[in-house]
Amino acid sequence: MSVTIKAWLSIGSTYTYLTALRLRDVIKASGIKLDIRPINIRQIMKNMDNIPFPSSKKTKVDYMWRDIQRRAEFYALPVPHVPAAYPLKEFDRANLVGIVMERDGKYLEYLEETYRAWFLDGLEAGSDQNLENVSRIMGVTLQEVLDAASSSEILEIYGRNTADAQTIGVFGAPSFEVAGEIFWGDDRLEDAIRFAKQR
Repeated sequence: MSVTIKAWLSIGSTYTYLTALRLRDVIKASGIKLDIRPINIRQIMKNMDNIPFPSSKKTKVDYMWRDIQRRAEFYALPVPHVPAAYPLKEFDRANLVGIVMERDGKYLEYLEETYRAWFLDGLEAGSDQNLENVSRIMGVTLQEVLDAASSSEILEIYGRNTADAQTIGVFGAPSFEVAGEIFWGDDRLEDAIRFAKQR
């Protein structure tokens, strides 16, 4: 019997680069199913008065970028070019497009290609260049996706997902939920899978 884990994901989180490039393989190897919920983690963090990597804390910011590079090497993933553009100028657009892609069953491919373009090719997520590149790779019509992303239906889902995430205690992305338990961070993905399978 397969196990379902709820994944609260937000394009704009730097450590999600690691998740984006390995999640499909992890799912395949573990046999889990994901219930993907794209959220506005920026809004949740603002509500909590939490600025994770401000430019005023250069030592912490430098550590973050180097840590992502080290962990990419550990996972045998492409080592990102850092610093990448951060924070995103088009944060909401990147995530609203993500909700459209999730609706169409293409979220994981979108997540991966978006982060590849952002961290490896220097095309900031949510930007015209990034979205054009990703839509070409995925074989989707960008204007149709953008039209859907600006619809009241998609905006409502985005708001509801974000409110639900905050209600259950999500404070960062990526976060994985199993039976009300929150596992925060790419490095807790395997813990969430183990916990789910032990239940």
